[in-house]
Amino acid sequence: MGLKDMQSQLEAAVEQAARFTGEGKVAAYIPELAKQDKNRLGASVCLLDGTLLTAGDAHVPFTLQSISKIFSLMVALCDHGQRYVFERVGKEPTGDPFNSIVKLELIKPHKPLNPMINAGAIAVAGMIAGASVEERLARMLRLLRKMTGNPDLSVNEAVYRSEQETANRNRALAYFLKDSGILEGDVEETLDFYFRHCAIETTAAELARLGAVLAADGCDPASGERFIPREVARICKTFMVTCGMYNASGAFAIDVGVPAKSGVAGGIMAAVPNRMGIGVYGPALDDKGNSLAGVKLLETISTEWNLSIF
Repeated sequence: MGLKDMQSQLEAAVEQAARFTGEGKVAAYIPELAKQDKNRLGASVCLLDGTLLTAGDAHVPFTLQSISKIFSLMVALCDHGQRYVFERVGKEPTGDPFNSIVKLELIKPHKPLNPMINAGAIAVAGMIAGASVEERLARMLRLLRKMTGNPDLSVNEAVYRSEQETANRNRALAYFLKDSGILEGDVEETLDFYFRHCAIETTAAELARLGAVLAADGCDPASGERFIPREVARICKTFMVTCGMYNASGAFAIDVGVPAKSGVAGGIMAAVPNRMGIGVYGPALDDKGNSLAGVKLLETISTEWNLSIF
């Protein structure tokens, strides 16, 4: 398939999926996210030669939210290795909502089931090496700036403050983890870093570049420069398949069939191994917290381009 055909099909998929934006709702529980225009929809594809295709609102900025959990996991694995990380966080999917505390209380030891739910991501945030919140954040931003090619990538301060002021459930999770011996270090500092990395601002086009790095096993798709070890990229893609779309991950694997991670600001980052990265932005969410129109868009192009890895 030629680039012109891919471009026209991407544009058509965005136009077709845009009909579903009215059926979703923005994430109102974070006041700043509630201000987003629910009718926005954009998509971008980054091929492994660095070619970038865009359609719709692909350059509209939004925050990573839970998509950032993939990158904090990358840093933690590079800092400590698999054994250390997975002694404190599990590898299993959950059928519960991403902010649930139920399983954390019931299972023993009380470690989170995986790094993609909030409890797991907070535990991972506590593992990132650094003498301060600023140092930890700088390390994540440095990695993301290299991977996206955007040296100005930064935190949306308004979203960060909005999350910090309304995060009672996350504080409960963090203090439970501290009490259980899973979370090391200062709880409030770990939470502050977690809120900040969730509020890093990006675009669908940049998400496509991030997805392409994972699709290329941790290398820059254009230059070949290695950003993360191959094994770390493999682990991240596996979590994206099993846990990346919250408690809709099984359905997404059947309907779309590619490693993907969503966030409640409406972003979805997908990595099609050895083929492409895909970024989607559509802030109207379904009842699981995934971009409703974004998932429909990915279903369409996965079928048309035969992207499923299964």
